[in-house]
Amino acid sequence: MGNLAALVPLLAFMAGMVGIGFYVRREAAGSGFLQNYFVGNRSLGGFVLAMTTVATYSSVSSFVGGPGMAWKIGFGWIYMAVVQVTAIFLVLGIFGKRVAILSRRLNAVTVVDIIRARFRSDFLAGMAAFIIVLFFCGTTTAQFVGGAKLFSTVTGYSYETGLLLFGVVVVIFTAIGGFRAVALTDTCCAITMMVGIVLLLYYVLEAGGGYEAIMTNIAANHPEMLEPFSGGNMPWGLYLTQWILVGICTIALPQSVVRGISYKDTKGLHRAMLIGTVVIGFMNIGINFAGILAHGVLTGELASYGTVDNIIPTTIVTVMPPSLVGLAIIGPLAASISTISSLLLVASSAIIKDVYLHYHAKRGAEPSVRRLRLLSIASTTAIGLIVFLIALTPPSVIWLINMFAFGGLETAFFWTLLLGLFWRRANKLGALLSMGGGTIVYCLTQGLGFKLMGLHQISIGITCSLLFFLIGSLLGKPEDEDTLDLFFPSASEH
Repeated sequence: MGNLAALVPLLAFMAGMVGIGFYVRREAAGSGFLQNYFVGNRSLGGFVLAMTTVATYSSVSSFVGGPGMAWKIGFGWIYMAVVQVTAIFLVLGIFGKRVAILSRRLNAVTVVDIIRARFRSDFLAGMAAFIIVLFFCGTTTAQFVGGAKLFSTVTGYSYETGLLLFGVVVVIFTAIGGFRAVALTDTCCAITMMVGIVLLLYYVLEAGGGYEAIMTNIAANHPEMLEPFSGGNMPWGLYLTQWILVGICTIALPQSVVRGISYKDTKGLHRAMLIGTVVIGFMNIGINFAGILAHGVLTGELASYGTVDNIIPTTIVTVMPPSLVGLAIIGPLAASISTISSLLLVASSAIIKDVYLHYHAKRGAEPSVRRLRLLSIASTTAIGLIVFLIALTPPSVIWLINMFAFGGLETAFFWTLLLGLFWRRANKLGALLSMGGGTIVYCLTQGLGFKLMGLHQISIGITCSLLFFLIGSLLGKPEDEDTLDLFFPSASEH
């Protein structure tokens, strides 16, 4: 029998998520469907923009696998992970205003809309949409599996029950409410994550006898945990590739960049950059620090707890009163829910807006709003169902698939967006070679297990993607002047 006391707060939270979805659907009745469903009518304020960007960036791995590794490695893991503090500031600072201006100028609803307009290529846009759906399925599966495993460990209910419960909930409120529902629920999720971190830190410190006692224990039994390289467990290569994989290159992830299309004004953008940086910093450092402090409670060897993914769930059950376990688990599950909802929506927009609607527009046909609404809801539901079925029999390498998908998206979109939006010489051939060739190289090196100097394959993928882009842009013909004037107007036109 599961822990009913732990289940009740979670059920209440999920009921609130579904309620938000129906509320947003009712409030949006009569407004433009595409603008509302996929970018929330470009009306997000600074606080909500910050929270939805933070929640989308954070995942169940941030609250389970990351602090589990911190428990194993020590402060070196925090030194590595701290690069993520800059992620929100960079993605909104580099792409936020640029994407917002272009999306309004082009009436773009998705990142692929902007890519299509910049390079005048339906083939490139189709490739981008395919890559988004493909890699998002892998990332979303990891979130489903991670969330369900966490649910099972903490509540005592079965893995399948957890999977069904929050899988159904997230698909319903995403499909019904669209982007604005996702943004509002992301805000609730981010706040809940912070509350959960505070509770966990408090009870871990209390159970471990206080900060000084825990640090004394670590210094006596695991002194390498206090060193940056953790006695060889944190080599420089891991620092470098993780800074690339979960830090610098995440600024070009489509699910993050699309937030730039959705905000209301520049004042809101600047506020979101500040709030988001503070929040992601607190969450990132706080939860990983909790992983280190868990050494004051879980003093055995890793083998006695299974894997690093079991460290935080076991800590929650060990140190927290049964009545608060339900509140504590909401934080990590909220991270999973917020990531899934954002990925589902971007994947759905790639199918409906970037492929289906564009195909009909070229033929001079315009599907009815009712048809678009039904197809958007259906595609969101279908993707969620496919991922749910995969997660019922989860692959044993699920976390490797998650990081593989992250690297694939970064390889495909980093240079295409960065150079495409800020370099006049960038052209269609360069973008095609970069996105297609770079992604193929990355996938091949992953499949073959090939590495250079022990670095993660993202270093190969992102380097080849840049070289392909530069070669293509130098060999290919420049884009037409009308396109360049649209994306790079003269100073007098600003």
